[in-house]
Amino acid sequence: MTAPEEERRVQDAVRRHARTRAFAEAEDVVSFVLSDPGVREARDRVEAAETELGMELCARLQPFQDRYDQAVQDGGADRLAGVCAGKHGRWGRICVLPDGHETSMEEPHWGRNSEGRPIAWVGSAPDGW
Repeated sequence: MTAPEEERRVQDAVRRHARTRAFAEAEDVVSFVLSDPGVREARDRVEAAETELGMELCARLQPFQDRYDQAVQDGGADRLAGVCAGKHGRWGRICVLPDGHETSMEEPHWGRNSEGRPIAWVGSAPDGW
């Protein structure tokens, strides 16, 4: 192996190590913050409000869940393509309303949580968060 190749290999290894360490440190900070009793209490209150609103909207929005479930069962990619991209994948939430519902229908995101209960929420997050 030539000296420039060796140097590049070492630099790549250092970058990988630094990135891995930075992600581990970030995970530690996030875990510490989320374990705070005040943060847990706030999270519980938000979840209760989201569940309550989800139940209130259930009668009116359930047909969207039914269409989503049918499209998933049938493999209806065309119908699924028009569904809102809003989700909180880590918590099992997928909005079943049509794309653009926040402005056209003036509704929050709505669907079911990982336990199958109706839930409504504002905002979205990538699957990993």
